[in-house]
Amino acid sequence: MHTSCYLDIKSNSRSHHTDLYGEECLIVRRGQPFNIILHLKPGNGEFSPEETSLMFTVETGPLPQEESDTKVSFGIRESTLDTEWSASATNDPSRNTISVTINSSPNAPIGLYSLTLDQEGQNISLGQFILLFNAWCPRDAVYMRSETKRQEYVLARHGQIYRGTYKRINGTPWNFGQFDKGVLDICLMILDSNPKFVSDASKDSSSRRSPIYVTRVLSAMVGVSVGPLWAPVSGMCGQRLLRYTRKPSEGSFIFYCWESAVVMTCGSPPVARALGIPCRVVTNFESAHDADASLMIENVYDQDGKRISQGDSVWNFHVWVESWMTRPDLDSDFDGWQVSDPTPQETSEGVFCCGPAPVLAIHEGELTKKYDAPFIFAEVNADVVDMVRLPNGQLVKFGGSTKSVGRFISTKAVGSDDRRDITHQYKYPEGSKEERQVYKKAKHHNKLRQREEEPGLRLKIKLAKNMTEGSDFEVFAVLTNNGMEAKTCMFLFFATAVGYNGRAGEHCGYASDKVEVPSGEAITFNKQAVEYYKAEKTIVLDEPEIEIKLLGEAQVNQALTVELTLLNPLPEALQDCSFTMDGVGLTDGKPITRKYEAKASIEFSPSSVGSTMLLVNFNSDKLKRIKSFINVVIKE
Repeated sequence: MHTSCYLDIKSNSRSHHTDLYGEECLIVRRGQPFNIILHLKPGNGEFSPEETSLMFTVETGPLPQEESDTKVSFGIRESTLDTEWSASATNDPSRNTISVTINSSPNAPIGLYSLTLDQEGQNISLGQFILLFNAWCPRDAVYMRSETKRQEYVLARHGQIYRGTYKRINGTPWNFGQFDKGVLDICLMILDSNPKFVSDASKDSSSRRSPIYVTRVLSAMVGVSVGPLWAPVSGMCGQRLLRYTRKPSEGSFIFYCWESAVVMTCGSPPVARALGIPCRVVTNFESAHDADASLMIENVYDQDGKRISQGDSVWNFHVWVESWMTRPDLDSDFDGWQVSDPTPQETSEGVFCCGPAPVLAIHEGELTKKYDAPFIFAEVNADVVDMVRLPNGQLVKFGGSTKSVGRFISTKAVGSDDRRDITHQYKYPEGSKEERQVYKKAKHHNKLRQREEEPGLRLKIKLAKNMTEGSDFEVFAVLTNNGMEAKTCMFLFFATAVGYNGRAGEHCGYASDKVEVPSGEAITFNKQAVEYYKAEKTIVLDEPEIEIKLLGEAQVNQALTVELTLLNPLPEALQDCSFTMDGVGLTDGKPITRKYEAKASIEFSPSSVGSTMLLVNFNSDKLKRIKSFINVVIKE
């Protein structure tokens, strides 16, 4: 029988929610039927499914084997089964075409497949297709009931990433780009580059049936890189981050945690969304890095107030990924959102990776549940203790907190650009009886007690309002003496530049004085009484505004001009200014960069109809990475 195959990519893509990937390859989701048409050449005679033996074979991986389910053969049935690979067929009255419906197993490994037909001993190649996880299939481990959430956590092409401090939370718009040309191929390449695939390709390919396994591989592959520091063009698009890793021979790169989370989340943020796993980017403010697995952050200082590195740290914020899946390896109570960290700070089973760990396990202190629950628990709920090391080596505890770690845990809301606080999903309210009970259940050595306000000195820092980058601002240190006696104190007040991960930079201000504090206010380290006090505050300056104005209505394939203006807060002119624009359906998949003064007019032509987001980035000699955005509706 001479046969050719029509994969009907357009129709199948529409029913499988994969049409945004384009039509270059058939891409389907597992556990859901897809249709192909076999064309019989003249002279084959009449065809009857009941009378003709047709056997289909699907294969994935370099060493497909039936025992590992990377090779499956199946024949024609009356109707397909929704639990395994199966096929049914009908022929049209002309007897020259056969319509075949193929249903994949909802537990099949994801990846690139070949499809062949064995008809009476003759093998015919019918083509290739890519099989993804399926959030629309009730039998798939990543199934989500809500269509609104599926649209947000699988199909949404842009979102928000939250940075700054818990008192100044800044949302950064980001194009995920999981459907951009070539991105899915890169995602599959990442899976094929992981050490487990290299050591045992057959076992690795078979294990890709599990989103737990795939998520764990992604954590190791996306986050662990070495080489020169690199950030994305305009810092707003995940697909270029991913594309930059495409040639391992040219070296690898270090990503910031929010960039790695974005890469892992979406196809470019793919690596999870592009593969079909529902996921979202989560930011934890005041995020602890517990280097010694004690569930305690120990800040040790010398007598001059200089911190002595102990490995522990608290970051202004840290960004990770939550993926939605069942946990058949645990109790069903732990199904749902799972935490994975694409910038792992410690090893797990000998490899730098972190997760997936059930969010519920973190909330309940169930630290025996796989994977890496203790480290993630510490990120959101570690205790902090402050100590001074005396000249004789003795450590004197002088402060700390049981409430400061893990604040305003944030993700983008479903269906809007608003921030959603999900702290309650990770822990009970700070200071509550339940939170302390969970802490003990997690076998934390709770060396600190919840502290009531006591007589003595209390030090804090107050900030002025409207602190903008490039402008002067005031900072106040206030020390209140609640005691009955006056105290003489040595005051050390200094400012240091600091990165988002807590790493200190250069000093940018210092003052010291000896003052007497009646029952009033003023200071920090009291050496005479060997009592120590500390106040610390992280300051994030507001960015200048970029005004974005569209001149006219946005229409597909019609020239559109945008006016961009940066409001310069500095008392001097900016040099080497440039604006970069990017947007899905607006800039044809490539950023547009123009060098101007702090005001520019740029013309471009939108390429597709629908709602999208125009992202703008400004750089100059003194102000860098200033970002803004507007929502745009493109009409026909």
